[in-house]
Amino acid sequence: MDPVAIVKYEEGLYSTLSRGFNLIGGFGELKSPVLIKPNICTNKDGTGHSVTDPELVKTIISTLLKIDSGLSVRIIESNSQSKNAQESFDFFGYTKYCEEQQETGNDVATVDLSNIPLAKIQFEGEYFSNPELPVIITEPHYFISVATAKTHYLSYITGVLKNLFGVLPRKDMAVYHSKIHEVIADLTRIVKPDLNIVDARVGVEDWNGPKTHRIGAFIIGEKPVSVDVVMTKVFQLDPNHVSHLVKLSGKEFGTMFPEVIGTPIKDVSVQFSIPKV
Repeated sequence: MDPVAIVKYEEGLYSTLSRGFNLIGGFGELKSPVLIKPNICTNKDGTGHSVTDPELVKTIISTLLKIDSGLSVRIIESNSQSKNAQESFDFFGYTKYCEEQQETGNDVATVDLSNIPLAKIQFEGEYFSNPELPVIITEPHYFISVATAKTHYLSYITGVLKNLFGVLPRKDMAVYHSKIHEVIADLTRIVKPDLNIVDARVGVEDWNGPKTHRIGAFIIGEKPVSVDVVMTKVFQLDPNHVSHLVKLSGKEFGTMFPEVIGTPIKDVSVQFSIPKV
């Protein structure tokens, strides 16, 4: 069984997400720290939907703390060519939110992955050989990738897997672009996301628009390949054209033919343009 839930956004974030989590059987085995990776690709969100909604992240955290108030939760991001992580935490309200959570006794904080120690791991992949990564990524964790629904001129789509790009600590991300599918595949094998959420209330063509499509749903699942395959099919595009999905498909990370539960794909699908380099 490899279910992916599609839930229409109808009655607020908490209720919508709760329906989705219930459909897939909950969070599984939680452990601290819970690392939540939103897509913060820029502070200049031209569409209003290119960056993960901070209210969505807050709702996920609220849900987690209702299950286990003792969890340590970390909202993580790194620098990139289009933004500084700490400035983004401040700009989107995460810094203030975490301060408020800490005042109430909750262990919730941001982590700028570009400014913490690195640790070398034993890993031979398609691109990386024994890479150095932020130490919090290399230690035991529970990982939630929270993406927005977008296509991308380099990676065809940018969903829960492309979102992992943001765990890389170097600012000059363009160095990875020529091998972007291999990099995404390696990061998936290293991070092993536990829960994957796509905010598809509005889908965006290319990483920051300008064209958008109203979809009105969330896509939720444990297997990241399966979640991104479903997102691609919602776009009425062919997931077989997404090299990193094909590379990773299989038992561990999901399949090209996942079971869809909740709302059928056809009820929320919208035609996207084929991404062009």
